[in-house]
Amino acid sequence: MTPTLVRQHLPHAGAAPRVDLRARARDWSEIQERMLVPLYEAVYERLEVGPATRLLGLGCGSGLSLLMAAARGAAVTGVDASTERMALARERLSPGTPGARTGPEARLVDGTPRDTAVPGAPGYTLVTAFEPIGCLAGDSEGLGGLLAEATPLTRRGAAVVLAGWGPPERCATAAVMRVATKLAEPLRTSGSWRPASRDDLEDVAQRAGLRPDGSGRVACPFGYADVDSAVRGLKSTGLFDAAMTATDQVQVDKELTEALHPHRRQDGTVWMPNVFRYLIARTP
Repeated sequence: MTPTLVRQHLPHAGAAPRVDLRARARDWSEIQERMLVPLYEAVYERLEVGPATRLLGLGCGSGLSLLMAAARGAAVTGVDASTERMALARERLSPGTPGARTGPEARLVDGTPRDTAVPGAPGYTLVTAFEPIGCLAGDSEGLGGLLAEATPLTRRGAAVVLAGWGPPERCATAAVMRVATKLAEPLRTSGSWRPASRDDLEDVAQRAGLRPDGSGRVACPFGYADVDSAVRGLKSTGLFDAAMTATDQVQVDKELTEALHPHRRQDGTVWMPNVFRYLIARTP
């Protein structure tokens, strides 16, 4: 089947890059998403996710975090703006998938959190937003809108988990991400990467009317089989879209390959230690 090529439109950008969204979603699912598994595990362990949990995953990606929660017995619902990632999530959570929950207890909804509402259903006890914020200028505003829709669907005092990058000095990948900033500089676009700030998560929680109730840091190293896998995985995050708009895909690939060189080991694999941060907040 011929891949579907589309143009992604970025704020204040010129000619947007042609992106194969199916291939990008597959790269996310097969290469990049697993890098956040330690974050998912730490949060689920701390909040004792289990059969009593009704979880709503915002930006659920290709469903790995949902699958892990379902394996603990949680009833899971996920929403994501990417139809390509959602298609992969449906594959993961379909009947016969090891560890998956089927039927009414595992739902994937195209749309927004508001579209997940079921009349008469009990409220969600946990809302997760695992896609790290604080790495794209303006990304917290989009999350704020999702939280505004999700909060009324929760039980009183439900946990809301926000995630973000840790301090740049603790994240080896931060130096690689600066390629995105350097190449996107001519556009000065709001979609370009920026280093995380210490209070990114707290600021979002405060604006959403949530009460902070604890936080933590988790080691999430990025490990790849080779440089090509690293380039594909990092681009699947969307953090280099503005750079590809300002230059082109060939230039981004070249600069990324060079930036990854210090992290390449003798066997050809790529290894970058990182620390991610999460905030647990509570609904009113």
